Amino acid sequence: MRATIEQMTTLLQMQQIDLELLKRKKELEALPQRATILTARQKKRAIEQKSSQVAELRATAEAKASKLEDEDAGLVEKQRHVQQTIDEQRGDYRSVEAHTKELNGFAKRRNVLEEELGRVGEELSKIEGVQGQVASALDGIEKQEAAAIASFQQEGGALQTGIARLSAERSALESALPDELRQAYEQTASRTGGVAVGRLMDGRCGVCRNVIDGGRLIDLQAQAPLGTCPHCKRLLVVA
Repeated sequence: MRATIEQMTTLLQMQQIDLELLKRKKELEALPQRATILTARQKKRAIEQKSSQVAELRATAEAKASKLEDEDAGLVEKQRHVQQTIDEQRGDYRSVEAHTKELNGFAKRRNVLEEELGRVGEELSKIEGVQGQVASALDGIEKQEAAAIASFQQEGGALQTGIARLSAERSALESALPDELRQAYEQTASRTGGVAVGRLMDGRCGVCRNVIDGGRLIDLQAQAPLGTCPHCKRLLVVA
């Protein structure tokens, strides 16, 4: 393949940058803060779901308590009205007796309501306790997430800055290559995991280390200054 000394130097520089980019991107992906942030967010979603469920339970209990209180308030009003009727009809024994029974019925119902309100109150107290625990757990997870994000931004930011700088350098080198040579490099790099270019050293490929001898070596030398390894098919600097 036709190439100048400058272009081969550019290829080797691009390869060095590509390998460094690959290394830094792996380091970025491997930062432990990423896993910490992901785990924290998963836990936060679970806690928020639990918080919604507890809030629904509280709303149901409060609605039940409100309904019981409304009924009790209604009974108080009925008691007042019946007592007023009794006071007005003291001479009517039968009427007083009937209204007294009615009052007793109201009192019994209010006693039942009081017991039910007590149970609902205990339920609400437990729910409030759980809500406090959920809120505390959520606050702890949010602090853990925030700390991990800050650490990731500091450590990962340095890596991202380096990646951006190397990418810019690579683009400048790439633009100096002819399309045919650039495409050959890109295709080979994609196939070989980033190591696309080697050097012919002592009759061997400097990358795969296989011996190139006989007619193959003669053919390769004829391709100078840039050929292709007959074994690994990488670009090979012959000159």
